[in-house]
Amino acid sequence: MDKSKLPVLNAHPNSKASFQIHASVMDRWNPGLYAAAKGDEDEATISIFDVIGQNWDGEGFSDKKCAGILRNLGGRDVTVNMNSPGGNLFDGIAIYNMFREYKGKVTVNVIGMAASAASLIAMGADEVRIARSAFFMVHNCWCVAVGNAHDFREIADQNDEFDGAMAEMYATRTGMDVKKVKALLDAESWINGTSAIDQGFADDYTPADQVAEKSSAKASAIHRLDQTLAKAGMPRSERRQLLQEIKGTPSAVQDGMPSAAFSAADAAQLLALTARFGAAAKA
Repeated sequence: MDKSKLPVLNAHPNSKASFQIHASVMDRWNPGLYAAAKGDEDEATISIFDVIGQNWDGEGFSDKKCAGILRNLGGRDVTVNMNSPGGNLFDGIAIYNMFREYKGKVTVNVIGMAASAASLIAMGADEVRIARSAFFMVHNCWCVAVGNAHDFREIADQNDEFDGAMAEMYATRTGMDVKKVKALLDAESWINGTSAIDQGFADDYTPADQVAEKSSAKASAIHRLDQTLAKAGMPRSERRQLLQEIKGTPSAVQDGMPSAAFSAADAAQLLALTARFGAAAKA
């Protein structure tokens, strides 16, 4: 697609609202999916296998990180491999605009999930390919807010503006009627590989050998625990401290703890802790 025909998206953060991933999306996300195919050594690639925006532990794929990568590429064609549950709307909008304005060709491969803000990012590419078993998820803006009645009215009006802008962008990209797109957003629609191509969200399938899977039980369990703690009302700073202690160190990688590999028993413990906090939150 000619990226120049896509609209520029504008959004201004509201300090009274924060954007978090819905727990139901995290339940469906498999962070162990990654791109397995080996391309040319000189091929420029970007991997988005995390939440959009900086996460509680300093990880995640942020707009600043993307800007630095694209700046270093200097206009070379780039392939973006994506498996993300979404995240911060404003980071997603910024990255979409970066891809849209990038001089080189941007090819996005959706190999697991491009949900919420991640689906926005994919739409900024020249070409979008999707695995047959992968999904897009599109929905209206979803946020957590705090304030009085006036604040909530302001946030609702702002979200309406965001939803309208996203609908126009999806409609331009897919060629669908904007009313039909709005209906998809209202319904929080999960769109599989075949339907994504049929409806214009993607242009083609990814190569058959594009997807592999690695163990990441720890990452999945920790994300679920973080969502449960947030629902229970634990402040972000306290959640971050607790989860960093569970994780081992603030910068530990997903594939194992500093002193030992993450086992099935470890995952079971985290999931049990998640269930316990969930039960307490409902009490």
